[in-house]
Amino acid sequence: MRNRTLYIVLTLTLLLAGCGEYNKVLKSTDAGYKYNKAKEYYLAEDYNKAVTIFSEIYPVIRGSEKSEEALYLMANAYYGQGDNLMAGHYFNTLAKTFPNGPYVQEAYYMAAYCLYLDSPKPRLDQTPTKQAIEAFELYVNLFPKSENAEKALDYIDELREKLVQKDFLNAKLYYDLGNYLGNNYKSAVITAENILKEYPDTKYREDVAFLILKAKYAQAVNSVEKKLEDRYRSTVDEYYSFVNDFPESTHLKEAEKMFEESEKVLKRFN
Repeated sequence: MRNRTLYIVLTLTLLLAGCGEYNKVLKSTDAGYKYNKAKEYYLAEDYNKAVTIFSEIYPVIRGSEKSEEALYLMANAYYGQGDNLMAGHYFNTLAKTFPNGPYVQEAYYMAAYCLYLDSPKPRLDQTPTKQAIEAFELYVNLFPKSENAEKALDYIDELREKLVQKDFLNAKLYYDLGNYLGNNYKSAVITAENILKEYPDTKYREDVAFLILKAKYAQAVNSVEKKLEDRYRSTVDEYYSFVNDFPESTHLKEAEKMFEESEKVLKRFN
């Protein structure tokens, strides 16, 4: 018990001493001293204190010989803190402000990577995802032979698949809405077809193609008489296209059923 009490006292003493030193740094008007202490906190991985001090002194030392390193350390401190938005902002500022500096390649990559980390789930607005793709593309264009170029390309592919997921969810929503307040099947087809045009190599290609077939069939089933033949013929054409592209699809039975029903209807027009 006595040893435990002694340990607690020593710990509190060290904490209070540390707080006292930190307050002393904050109150100091010596930019050089504060800069050195900020670096110490950064190296000790005390990113909260490092960020606070760097943010205070950066406007003062901007334009000096320490400015570039300060930006670099501040960006990394924000990153270490888990604040990807601010980290990305300062990495981007570093890259644009010092295009010939020693940190420029890393800065461009980290600016993109921070956007990647903040990319939201597919159901949400994908503006950050698109920004991350653009940032990685810029990095690869500027540094095609860098050690992170391949990794950046992999991230681009991953982010593009997230955009596909977003559009696919929209297409499925149109399909589920059916004829509610209009012909949503047509919107489902257009949205899904645009996915395949923009992302022809997506891993969701089969599911997207099958949704197009289902939407065309549903549109035919719910069609007015004068559009019946054209829409069922379009369904049959889509069926042939689907089975040609995906001969071993798990959706084949359902696709064949839609095909057979379409053929029955079309016999009326022969």
